[in-house]
Amino acid sequence: MDWDRLRVFHAVVEAGSFTKAGRKLKLSQSAVSRQISALEKTLKISLFYRHARGLVLTEQGEAFFKAVQEMSNRLSLALATLNESKEQPEGPLRITTTVTFGSAWLTSRINEFHLKFPDISVSLLLTDEPELDLTTRDADVAIRFARQTRPELIERKLLTIRYHVFASKAYLKKHGAPKTPADLDQHALIVYGSDVVGPFENMNWLLAAGASPGHKRKPALRVTSVYGIYRAVKSGLGIAALPYYLSEESPELVHILPELSGPDMEAYFVYPDALRYSKRVAVIRDFLLQQAEVEQAAHPD
Repeated sequence: MDWDRLRVFHAVVEAGSFTKAGRKLKLSQSAVSRQISALEKTLKISLFYRHARGLVLTEQGEAFFKAVQEMSNRLSLALATLNESKEQPEGPLRITTTVTFGSAWLTSRINEFHLKFPDISVSLLLTDEPELDLTTRDADVAIRFARQTRPELIERKLLTIRYHVFASKAYLKKHGAPKTPADLDQHALIVYGSDVVGPFENMNWLLAAGASPGHKRKPALRVTSVYGIYRAVKSGLGIAALPYYLSEESPELVHILPELSGPDMEAYFVYPDALRYSKRVAVIRDFLLQQAEVEQAAHPD
């Protein structure tokens, strides 16, 4: 099997045409076409349906592409492993987590990590859904908020995230601060959208906390993301439960009703077993665990 032809085939599938693949590979369209034809002749199958609008993989082509993709992933992993044999950790490191946690907690700590390990090039892949697959190298490591069930993934508890009640200084100046949880009956509350599936049950616990018997609180606003709730609270719209790491983003927020706290949420550092001995993974894991320890000491409750 000619490995160059496999590389060309992989590029054609990803590009969707000989012309686009040729531009990526710096080959002419005819050269790419010849490589694919030669590969099909070797395999004695048709890999693509060719039509005016582009290329579509045949059933055999799809099966062959999965095999080539797996080979490509294994090669990438092998090269990464070889790179780890160097004394100083270096190379790319892709970290994935949610948009809010990555933007508010993780990004503020990357500067210190970069100063310690300048030869590691960090990329943050922030997404709420779907989660990137670590086993296919969509990312190298992840920070996630639920226990992992796949045996090929390794997890370490990173930190416990606690929710407390916050309002902006502007809101409190205008409406006054609730002195007891029952006083929330008279205030504007901001909560998650009813269809949001969160990391713990009863995401909207604030609607019931200390509520008067028979009184059903109606929120002033429902939002589908914790960052959206944070922005609404910061604007002065109302009161909400927020994780402490978001409250640190704005001096305008005031912690109220300290006797009230919501369910805890656990954050986990996750990486594939294939990277168990990676120096890059080890140093980012140890660095974030140290950062989390400092954070937990500052916010014990």
